[in-house]
Amino acid sequence: MFGLQASIGTLNDLVDIERDRGHKPGKPLPTGLIAIPTARAIAAGGLLLGLVLSVAVRPILGVIALLGVATGYAYDFRLKASRWSWLPFTIGIPLLPVYAWVGATGRLPAVFFVLVPLAVMGGAALALANELADDERDRGAGVETSVVALGRARAWRVGAGLQALVAVVAGASLIASGAPTLAVGAADAAIALTMIGVALGRSRLPSSRERGWEVQAIGLGALAVAWLAGIASRGLA
Repeated sequence: MFGLQASIGTLNDLVDIERDRGHKPGKPLPTGLIAIPTARAIAAGGLLLGLVLSVAVRPILGVIALLGVATGYAYDFRLKASRWSWLPFTIGIPLLPVYAWVGATGRLPAVFFVLVPLAVMGGAALALANELADDERDRGAGVETSVVALGRARAWRVGAGLQALVAVVAGASLIASGAPTLAVGAADAAIALTMIGVALGRSRLPSSRERGWEVQAIGLGALAVAWLAGIASRGLA
């Protein structure tokens, strides 16, 4: 998965190198910290490494990996500059726990009927948070993303509502399953972190909104870990 994500992320920066130049000083490609041929080698090498290792574990894992990479590449090349920019996130985020669980056990437990819809909603919320960070740049470039189409305020409300729904369902299902207090507490902390990110996403400053998107991503990942740990402790996964 590290190789696959490295490939998708590097390709995204290669595609955006001219748009990022002068706008995102922290990125290594526009500043020349990493050469373009090196970045291309990372993208290709990450893809090859990820697919080879996935197939080596289980052939079906290679299929899931290909679907995830195709989703990421579709975002990089085309969908991120359209109203459908949210779609790759709603497909790609749920594939992460599916990939991990199938890789480890070769099956999917019934609780994934709860986890996958939560991941879809969380993925859509992360997509909006990511675009909120780049709203000014996208508008200046004439790119009509989901946030540009909805408007910043409405997009923030939709994202916040999705994250709140994820938090309620995840927390309630943990409590209903009788998960240990430690797992519930960890989930609560992850939810609090996610909501801090949501609040930052309302800022007028692009840099604060970018931190908000990053904090939401970390919080949602931590929530997924806490939720799965709590459910697994009850023998449900």
